[in-house]
Amino acid sequence: MDLSENSLSGPIPGDLFQQCGLLRSISLASNKFSGQIPDSLGSCSTLAAVNFSSNQFSGPLPSVIWSLHGLRSLDLSDNLLEGEIQKGIEGLNSLRTINLGRNHFMGQVPDGIGGCLLLRYIDFSENSLSGSLPNTMQKLTFCADLNLQKNSFVGDVPEWIGEMRSLETLDISENNFSGQVPTSIGQLQSLKVLNISKNAFTGSLPASLINCKNLLAIDISQNSMTGSIPPSVFKLGLQKVLLSGNKFSGSMDSLFLSLTKSLNQKLQILDLSQNALSGEIPSSVGDFSSLQFLNFSKNSLIGSIPASVGELKALNTLDLSENWLNGSIPLEIGGAISLMELRLEKNSLAGKIPSSIDNCSSLTSLILSQNNLTGPIPAAIGKLTYLQTVDLSFNKLTGTLPKQLANLPHLLSFNISHNQLEGELPAGGFFNTISPSSVSGNPSICGAVVNNTCPTVLPKPIVLNPNSSDSNPDSIPQNLGHKKIILSISALIAIGAAAVIVIGVIAITVLNFRVRSSTSHSAAAALTFSGGDDFSHSPTTDANSGKLVMFSGHPDFSTGAHALLNKDCELGRGGFGAVYRTVLGDGHPVAIKKLTVSSLVKSQEDFEREVKKLGKIRHHNLVALEGYYWTPSLQLLIYEFVSGGSLYKHLHEGLGGNFLSWNERFNIILGTAKSMAHLHQMNIIHYNLKSSNILIDSSGEPKVADFGLARLLPMLDRYVLSSKIQSALGYMAPEFACRTVKITEKCDVYGFGVLVLEVVTGKRPVEYMEDDVVVLCDMVRGALEEGRVEECVDRRLQGQFPAEEAIPVMKLGLICTSQVPSNRPDMGEVVNILELIRCPSEGQEELV
Repeated sequence: MDLSENSLSGPIPGDLFQQCGLLRSISLASNKFSGQIPDSLGSCSTLAAVNFSSNQFSGPLPSVIWSLHGLRSLDLSDNLLEGEIQKGIEGLNSLRTINLGRNHFMGQVPDGIGGCLLLRYIDFSENSLSGSLPNTMQKLTFCADLNLQKNSFVGDVPEWIGEMRSLETLDISENNFSGQVPTSIGQLQSLKVLNISKNAFTGSLPASLINCKNLLAIDISQNSMTGSIPPSVFKLGLQKVLLSGNKFSGSMDSLFLSLTKSLNQKLQILDLSQNALSGEIPSSVGDFSSLQFLNFSKNSLIGSIPASVGELKALNTLDLSENWLNGSIPLEIGGAISLMELRLEKNSLAGKIPSSIDNCSSLTSLILSQNNLTGPIPAAIGKLTYLQTVDLSFNKLTGTLPKQLANLPHLLSFNISHNQLEGELPAGGFFNTISPSSVSGNPSICGAVVNNTCPTVLPKPIVLNPNSSDSNPDSIPQNLGHKKIILSISALIAIGAAAVIVIGVIAITVLNFRVRSSTSHSAAAALTFSGGDDFSHSPTTDANSGKLVMFSGHPDFSTGAHALLNKDCELGRGGFGAVYRTVLGDGHPVAIKKLTVSSLVKSQEDFEREVKKLGKIRHHNLVALEGYYWTPSLQLLIYEFVSGGSLYKHLHEGLGGNFLSWNERFNIILGTAKSMAHLHQMNIIHYNLKSSNILIDSSGEPKVADFGLARLLPMLDRYVLSSKIQSALGYMAPEFACRTVKITEKCDVYGFGVLVLEVVTGKRPVEYMEDDVVVLCDMVRGALEEGRVEECVDRRLQGQFPAEEAIPVMKLGLICTSQVPSNRPDMGEVVNILELIRCPSEGQEELV
């Protein structure tokens, strides 16, 4: 009986299993079942496999399970089960696998577990189990996987652990174990993974580990272990070595001497951070050709960074921060072409930032702060298009900031404070909203952000008669009209260039005036034609007048051209063009979007086909497209006019002097979700969902604007899209930065999730504080993990919102912003969840 991976919910009827016949296997995994596991399950005496994992079952573990003597596999993980694991487990003589992980069990592991001699897999992780391990477990000589992580076990790990000779994985991390690691662990010759991190172990690593010939990964981080790291450990051909957060000491030289003999082709992760290691980083570090993660931070290392780090072609993360390193950053660093994170802060590095850094094209984080770096910031950094975080603060950098930095599309933080930089900040992109604290401590930086006006650069004057023999070179000849004036070659060139420029400006001005007059005339002429019942076309055949199509048949459009030329009628600007308000002859107001993507728009035939599709889309939460106007040089989209302003202005600018109530916010979220679900049913992706693209009508209903405009582009290239919607910083799904992930409707779901959090919290998706950048999703997710998510609700709503609605809505927003697109719900499911939050059906479990 397999009902797994559906959306079944509610409790299981108590008599469901009373007549289970010869049932051998049952799986209800990955559903939404709730309530208690019925005792009638004990009637299924022939059961060999039970899988109720990933549901919402609660209450105690039913003791009838221990009566299923033929049971070989029991999986109740990822539920809400609680209480103690009762006695009686020893009756399951055939049990091979037991998984009770990720529940709320407490108390001790029962002694009877040693009676299940055939057990091969035990997972009791992420519960509240306590006490010490029962001695009977040493009888489990067939057990290959023992996972007890994230509990509250105490005491020493007993020496008998070595009797469990079949162990391949031993994970007792994140408990309260203490004492020394038992030497008997060397008897586990089948062991592949050892994880004892985040406990209170002391002493040194046992030398007997050398006997674990199959060991691939060892994690001893976050303990209190001392002494030197035994080189013998690294003769095992390990792939992962995590020893951070201890008190290990000794020189790196002797350690690496052993490493290079056996691990140079296998080691992938090496973390020795937060210890007391000393000495220099040997150049042999470059021998680790498979290394992906290298962290030596927070030690006492000296000397320079070896040039051999550039040989680590597979390296993703290099962290050497908080040591005593000196010298310069090697030019060879550009050879680490896979590098994504480079952290060298809090050292004594000097010299320039190498321009070869542009070879690290995947770099997302560059932290070089608190060193003695000099010279300019290389323009090569502007080529690192995936950069998100840059910190060059507290150095001695000089020169001006490269203008190329404004082209970095994913930049979230750029700190250059406390250097000796000068000149104007780059214009555009992230630098339009950079925090003043990120550029402070540079007295010669100028621009609006630092409230320091940049000096105007005046042209050098032309010098007359430089070869004059006049004793006073600054004097002007009295007979200027009769005396021949000799000019230098440079002066002649300058005068000629100035003349060309003046003539060019005059010519361009005249041409521009004529084009504007022609365009205005043609627009005015075309927009005076009336519409029909369905699609009405302008009857003109004049190529200059263009083509007007109205879907709604309004009789007079004569004032449209005036609006296009009147800046007072402009409502706003976005990635695809400016929007103007105008009124038809019958008094009907409309909004006209003047597209500014003419060079990217499809041919007239493709343009009209796509616009007509958009014109047929009708939903009370979507801004209706009422018509369009086409010429090769001018394209207009004619929309219904929504009078209430944008959601952004209501949330962040207090439009109308009032703030939105909880009911208004919920209705806006629900209405937006319905409109997006409708668009997705029509196979249209919005691509640019944000609060400034949601308008509020006079009755408070949301209306989503700018949908489907990406379909007017000749190809849905993600670079073009990201450049057009870069104003939607914080709303963009992470797959825009990854060319291997397909862009689907789930990118709209991500933007909707950010929008939900923005509406509930009243905060912008990304906010730049004095010395930090706050990403809204991360802030709410952190508050949820710390149990204070209610504090995230907009302060203006304090005491005026139902927590039973606001908290589930924020959780829904976080689910929609999952980094993995497949983990996000579709918009139809979002609508159902929101309606359930607002009006839970009778008997429905509270949404949590």
